[in-house]
Amino acid sequence: MFKILTYSFYDLVRSRWSYIYFLFYSGLGFLLFFLNSDTSKAIITLLNIILVLTPLIGTIFGVMYYYNSREFTELLLAQPLKRSVIFTGQYLGLSLSLSLSFVTGLGIPFILYGIFRSPAIWNFSTLLLIGAALTFIFTALAYNIGLANDDKIKGFGLAILLWLTLALIYDGIFILALIMFNDYPLDKFALLATSFNPIDLARILILLKLDISALLGYTGAVFQKFFGTSLGMLVSSTVLLLWIVLPVRLMIWQAAKKDF
Repeated sequence: MFKILTYSFYDLVRSRWSYIYFLFYSGLGFLLFFLNSDTSKAIITLLNIILVLTPLIGTIFGVMYYYNSREFTELLLAQPLKRSVIFTGQYLGLSLSLSLSFVTGLGIPFILYGIFRSPAIWNFSTLLLIGAALTFIFTALAYNIGLANDDKIKGFGLAILLWLTLALIYDGIFILALIMFNDYPLDKFALLATSFNPIDLARILILLKLDISALLGYTGAVFQKFFGTSLGMLVSSTVLLLWIVLPVRLMIWQAAKKDF
């Protein structure tokens, strides 16, 4: 697994798309500090960008890498290697390379502007961890879509639809449900519904960390009411971790059953 991971990682790190991804976040960080030197405000501004863009990149790269490396994967499958080893190694190599581009791209401008001397360093660290977690989640979901669909066009379409649903459509349906049934106690429903969207969980986690009550929204306020800030962060972090573990387990199960 480590050899496959290493090959996939170095192959992707040398890709021009990894450099473009790195340069985008690096340029974005420098631009934010050029417009405003306040580190805390820069983190809040980055939050909404990361919650939308990081899942999109993870989804597109995940499904694209799966289809482009299918011939190499079939070659590996002809060797005496377990399928779980092959697909887990490729998945980790892709996720780690994307996370590295993201973390270094944002990290360089923040380091140059003195993040280590700022009290916002822990908030920034949380932001990086959330961005990396979303990368791992949506890369795993993209791999599952690829394994379930041999048709490349259909796979790409479903991957984009998945991102649109979790990033935009889900929140619209959720808000509509809250408006329609506002006469009923919906606190527990809100907690359950939020758990089915990793992007919402990530948003709540960083807002609880920043302790910005005005931006928490309904679901964030419910988390804070039910669990408090510390326990709310622990619960949302645990559910977010499950969003990584369960899709990876499903990916391994699909790979074991699939006829290549």
